[in-house]
Amino acid sequence: MKYLLVFLLGFALGAYVFRYHSPAAAADLTTARTAVDDHLQQWRLTPDDIRSDLSQTGEVVRTQSARVGGKISDARITAVIKSKYVLDRDLSALDIHVDTHDGYVTLTGTAASAALIGRAVALALDTDGVTNVTAKLAIAS
Repeated sequence: MKYLLVFLLGFALGAYVFRYHSPAAAADLTTARTAVDDHLQQWRLTPDDIRSDLSQTGEVVRTQSARVGGKISDARITAVIKSKYVLDRDLSALDIHVDTHDGYVTLTGTAASAALIGRAVALALDTDGVTNVTAKLAIAS
């Protein structure tokens, strides 16, 4: 338990330093944001698409074809997605819970807006090993 706490504190500190104190990281983050914005359009994850899906079914589901390569463990997929949420200034990694099973990811919790739900889905779907994302996220009031 002690080692887990030390690991989590080290991860949080590393993410903070990476986000706020690295000029190269800032340039990489800008490039990554542009790529994610392109995916938002391609995967129909705009705020209007999100609101439409939430009003019809109460969840957002997107699928992509499996990528070539070996199978990636569910724990690794979850860790990568959570780290993306930690590094994104607008998303709260504490408010979005990630559950992964055989490449199928389920997001639960809350996000501040429909646009951020789309961003959370796009970041999850753009992770190696993920074939399906179901977002059961509510818009926080």
